[in-house]
Parts: sequence; C-alpha cells; structure tokens
Amino acid sequence: MWLWALLPVGLAVFGTVGIWLVFGMAVSNGTVNVTVEFPYISTCGSFSPQSCIFSQVCNTCAVLALWVVVIRFQQIRDYGDDSKVNLASIILGFISSIGISIIGNFQQSVLLGPHLLGACLAFFVGLVYFWLQAWLTYRAAPSPERCWVGLIRTVCCSSCTLLVILMAVFHNTGNRTGGAICEWALVMIFFVQFGLFGAEFRHIDYHKLTVQRKG
Repeated sequence: MWLWALLPVGLAVFGTVGIWLVFGMAVSNGTVNVTVEFPYISTCGSFSPQSCIFSQVCNTCAVLALWVVVIRFQQIRDYGDDSKVNLASIILGFISSIGISIIGNFQQSVLLGPHLLGACLAFFVGLVYFWLQAWLTYRAAPSPERCWVGLIRTVCCSSCTLLVILMAVFHNTGNRTGGAICEWALVMIFFVQFGLFGAEFRHIDYHKLTVQRKG
C-alpha cells in the first residue's frame, strides 16, 4: 500500500517545517541576531517560547524515525537479507533516534553536556546508519528505483560526511556562522534521506509486529 510512503515523507516535511518555524520565532522575538552571526539550530531552540516547539519537534521526529528504522529493517529482512549489516543498521538507527530526543529535551543553554552527547549520537551515528542504508539499497532492494535511490543516497551520504567534517573544523576554529550553516545543510539532507524511504515503502502491502513465545 502506497500510504506507507507517507510515513518517511511526513517525517521529512514535519521536521523541516518544524525547525524552520523555530528559527523564524527566534529571529522574530530577537533571541538570535542573524546580522551578527547565523545561529545553530540548537541556539534557536534554547530560549522560550520556541524551546517548547523545538522539544516537541525533536521528540516527534525521534518517534517517527524509530518507526521508519524498524519498518526498513523488516523490509530488508523480508527481501531475504538477514545479514549483520541489517542488524547493525537497526541498532544504529535506534541510537541515532534517541540522540534526536536528547537534543530536544536537553537544550544547550541548560545542560550542554547531554545536549552535545545527543548531537553526536544524532549526527555521527545517524550518518553511519545512512551509509549502511546506501549499501543495503544495492544489496537487498529489488525495487525498480534501486539505481536512482541508491545514487541519491550515496551522494547525500558523501555530502553529509563532508559537512560533518567542515562543521567540526569551523566550530573548532571559532567560525560559528560557517559551522551553523553546515549544521543546517546537514540536517536538511538528513531529512531528504528519510524522505527517500518513501520510494521503497510504497511497495509495502502491510506492516505488523508480532510477539512470539518461547517454545
């Protein structure tokens, strides 16, 4: 049923609109000043009232991302690929999703340590997750859009890797505007990658979870 494709697409749209809404509120109420420096996403979401929306956006995206990760794991397994790579992907997907929730619940202006931990889990672990998905696209997915989805996913992963490196370099050299721009671009591409799952989820007829008792 093609309706399953709306899940990852909805995640991408909701997350994109949500964080730009937070940015718009932060600029409008003066908690950030874009004429001085371009702000990090977390900076925009550190102050009230947009901090409440930021937390809700992150928590909702974390739940939707977990759902997408589980369905993708089952889809690849049902294609006949029960490899350790697929198992590793669901574990990394879970860890990355938890990181998204940590980012939203521990703003940098309140508890910087947990916030940075969440950012590392979301960005670095999430990047590894998408690289595994790029590999699994060619290995396990017999869908007709495998070629173009795999190509886009590989280009996106390569771009994200470059952006992560640039973000770290800019941040450590004191170029906060450059680091922030890289962060925004990184998150936008992450949402694009989640949205790409829609091309594969449209082939799902139904989805269910089962619980098995020990024999």
